[in-house]
Amino acid sequence: MGDQVTSSYAAKPWLALLSPAQRAPHTPPVTVLHAFRAAAARAPGRTALAYFDGRIAYAEADALSDSVAGHLAARGVRRGDRVAVMLQNTPHFVLAVLAAWKAGAVVVPLNPMYKAGEVGHILRDAGAAALVCEGRAWSAYLRGAVDGSAVRTVLTASDTDFQTRHDARLFSPAPEAPAPEAPASETPASEAPASQAPAPDAPETPAPSAPAVDDFATVARRGHPAPDAPAPTAADTALISYTSGTSGAPKGAMNPHGALTHNAGRQVAGHPLPEGATYFALAPLFHITGMVCELAACFVNAGTLALAHRFDAGVVLDAFLEHRPAYTVGPATAFIALAAHPGATPDHFASFQVVSCGGAPLPPALVARLRTAFGISLRNGYGLTETTAACASVPVHREAPVDPATGTLSVGLPGADTVVRVLDEQGAEVPFGETGEIAVRGPQVVPGYWGLPAETAEAFPDGELRTGDVGFMDPDGWLYVVDRKKDMINASGFKVWPREVEDVLYTHPAVREAAVVGVPDPYRGESVKAYVSLRPGTSAAPEELSAHCAARIAAYKYPRQVEILPVLPKTTSGKILRRELRERG
Repeated sequence: MGDQVTSSYAAKPWLALLSPAQRAPHTPPVTVLHAFRAAAARAPGRTALAYFDGRIAYAEADALSDSVAGHLAARGVRRGDRVAVMLQNTPHFVLAVLAAWKAGAVVVPLNPMYKAGEVGHILRDAGAAALVCEGRAWSAYLRGAVDGSAVRTVLTASDTDFQTRHDARLFSPAPEAPAPEAPASETPASEAPASQAPAPDAPETPAPSAPAVDDFATVARRGHPAPDAPAPTAADTALISYTSGTSGAPKGAMNPHGALTHNAGRQVAGHPLPEGATYFALAPLFHITGMVCELAACFVNAGTLALAHRFDAGVVLDAFLEHRPAYTVGPATAFIALAAHPGATPDHFASFQVVSCGGAPLPPALVARLRTAFGISLRNGYGLTETTAACASVPVHREAPVDPATGTLSVGLPGADTVVRVLDEQGAEVPFGETGEIAVRGPQVVPGYWGLPAETAEAFPDGELRTGDVGFMDPDGWLYVVDRKKDMINASGFKVWPREVEDVLYTHPAVREAAVVGVPDPYRGESVKAYVSLRPGTSAAPEELSAHCAARIAAYKYPRQVEILPVLPKTTSGKILRRELRERG
C-alpha cells in the first residue's frame, strides 16, 4: 500500500462527514448502571419500562432491581460471578441485568431458543452462579441443563408479569401461576462468605446440590435492600456475550462496561432525540444490538424502553401506535415482515425520528421499497458482538452511498474514535476500493474471549479485531461489507460473494427474502444456489428469478438453481441462516 493511501487512512477522511456532535469529544457515563441511577434520580416518575398495558417508573424499576440484587447477594452471588439471563424482551430481562450489575456480577445473555445442551454448555463454560429464565422453560427442559454447572440459584419468570393484557398472539389464554418459592432460607449478604472472581480460564467446582428456585416477581416485590457492593468500573466486564458459534463452539466475548457506554453514548450524541424519548425494543435484548442500541442508549438518554416480548409483526405494529416510539433498531428481515403485514400503514411508522438496521447487510432495493411505501428511512450500520454493537453507522444527516461498481450499500462511517482498516492476507492495508478483511480498533472492541487465550490472540492481534468480514472502503471513508470470508463461493475458480447476488434478487418485485449459498457441482466445483421467499400476493417461477439475475450480473454469478420456500430459516435476532440452507443442499 502506498504512502498516499496510508496517510489517507491515518487522516481519517470520514471525520469531515460526521456531524459536529459525532466529532465532539465524548465522555460517556462510567457504566449503564450509573446512567440508570442518574435517570432515576432526576426523573423518578418517568416511565422506564412499558410492556403492553404495564408501566414501570424509574423509581420503581430501581427498587425492584435493588430487591433482586439483594436476593442474589443473599444466595451467595458475589462480585465477578456470572448471572445467566435467558428471557425474551420483558421487564424481567431489564431488571435482572440491572440487579446483576448492582450485585457486582457479570451478565451472560442467553438466547431463549437455545436447547438444553446449548444452555448447559454455556452455563458450564461461563461458570454461571445464577440463572434467570422463563418458568415453563425451567420446568420443561432447563432443570436438567444446570446439571454439572456451578448454578446455585434460579429465578423463574412469567412472561405475563407486569401487564394484564395477555395478548393471545403471544401468550396462552390464562397467565401461568408463579412458581413456588424454594423453602431454603436466605442468608443475609453480610453473613455470606466473601469470594474472589476466578480467572477467565479457571474451572469452578459444580454446585454440590440442586439450586434454590424462586419466583422473580415475588422476589422483586419483596423489598430486599440492595447489596453493599462496589460500583462496577468502566474496565470491569459487563457481559459475556456468546457468539452464535457458526464455526466451532460458541465463544464468550467479554464486553466491558465502558464499551457499552461508549457505543450507547455515541448513539445518543449522534441521534437528535430529546431526553426521555421512547425507544422500541425491536431487536432482542439478549443480542448485543438490543443490549446497547436499545437498553443502554435508552438509559443513557433517560428514556422509556417499550417492550413487546418477542417479534410478531402484528403485535409490533400495534405497539408502534400505542407507544409512538422515536427510535428502534432491527434486522432487515424484521422490516421485511412489518412491511408485508396486510395492516401496515405509513402511520405506524410516523413517530420515528431514527430507524436503524443492523445484524445483516441491507439490500438497497429494500431501503427504496420501505421509503416509498411507508416513509421509513433505514439507517444502515455495522458491528459485531466483539465490537459491542456498532463500529460504523450512517449519520442521520447523510444518506449511505451505493457503490456504483457492485451495487452494495455502504454500512456507514467509522466513529471519530474508531479506526477501521481493510487488510490483505498478509495483514497489510489495501488501497481504497480493494476488498480485504475488515479490522477494527477502538474503545468498543472487547479485550478477548472468556477463557480462550489462544483464540483471543488469533482474533485480536495487538488489540485489533480481525472480523472475518470482507469489505472495502472508498476514499471518503464509507465502509462497504461484501460478505463473510467463509461464505465465499468458488465457481470454476471465480469468487462469488452471496451478498451481491442477494442484492440483485431483492430488486425483483416478488422477492421478500433471499439467501445465496454454494452447493457442490461436479463441473464447476461449486455453483450458486438461491433460496427465496415471495411477498404475499405475488408469484415468480424459479426460472424467472434465475433469468432476472442472469440479465444483471456475470454468468458465473447468477444462480443456476433457485428454490422457493415459504420462509427462510433465521436466528432469533433475525439473521438468515445460510448454514442451514447450505446443509439443505
